[in-house]
Amino acid sequence: MRRFVYCKVVLATSLMWVLVDVFLLLYFSECNKCDDKKERSLLPALRAVISRNQEGPGEMGKAVLIPKDEQEKMKELFKINQFNLMASDLIALNRSLPDVRLDGCKTKVYPDELPNTSVVIVFHNEAWSTLLRTVYSVINRSPHRLLAEIILVDDASEREFLKASLENYVKNLEVSVKIIRMEQRSGLIRARLRGAAASKGQVITFLDAHCECTQGWLEPLLARIKEDRKTVVCPIIDVISDDTFEYMAGSDMTYGGFNWKLNFRWYPVPQREMDRRKGDRTLPVRTPTMAGGLFSIDRNYFEEIGTYDAGMDIWGGENLEMSFRV
Repeated sequence: MRRFVYCKVVLATSLMWVLVDVFLLLYFSECNKCDDKKERSLLPALRAVISRNQEGPGEMGKAVLIPKDEQEKMKELFKINQFNLMASDLIALNRSLPDVRLDGCKTKVYPDELPNTSVVIVFHNEAWSTLLRTVYSVINRSPHRLLAEIILVDDASEREFLKASLENYVKNLEVSVKIIRMEQRSGLIRARLRGAAASKGQVITFLDAHCECTQGWLEPLLARIKEDRKTVVCPIIDVISDDTFEYMAGSDMTYGGFNWKLNFRWYPVPQREMDRRKGDRTLPVRTPTMAGGLFSIDRNYFEEIGTYDAGMDIWGGENLEMSFRV
């Protein structure tokens, strides 16, 4: 009699779990048919936890090719953000990327006591997938002890999914993510200044809202600032195709300069700099000017040199301005 009761309990428990599994399968399969606007926050969340087998679209930085019968829809979606939104939305939010570092960089040992950093990311009407993929790449490829916080500065976005849905989503991330809202459209520089003013980290790291950090990206930046707090450090800026979202490694043999029209340009690293480094390409390159979008700077030093010029209205001059201040 007792065995019969045990069997009934085991059978009932098994049936319960079967019903739960069936419910979950039906629920998530139905989500694929949901209206895009209503379920936009759910689908990227699912993609973020799927695609870890490095075989999904865009994994290891591979190109995503859209079938011919969807090319017209792809072109329409391209107009929204001026990149292939259809391809981006097919890629996991935490997609894998190749480690393209030189062998010498992979074996570098950095001090244990590095300064921590606040990562400031400004966005305006950014696509959900590119914005969250930026955030996930920072979280997944940075030592958490070095991440004081991630600050997302919304420069008066109008898209609904960037409001309450985004706030609810980032609450569940494993690193503190704050969202600051600009009351009106203010431009990149003033939005960055708002994020910098709210930051608590010893270092401020500015990133664009549609980039992906690779393995080992953060430690070298913070290590240079630990050596000299007046050093301002830029990573090598790789390329993500706006058409296929293919990840392509950038060159460590170029540095920033400018022409007589005060336009920022990339130039080959001169022989004198190669000689100074004695051929060791793992050492940092001294550069006359820097790209203004991605860099790390000591927070106190940023204030000492006057931060950005808050009156700068047009994108593109902040790189030279910051270089001259430094």
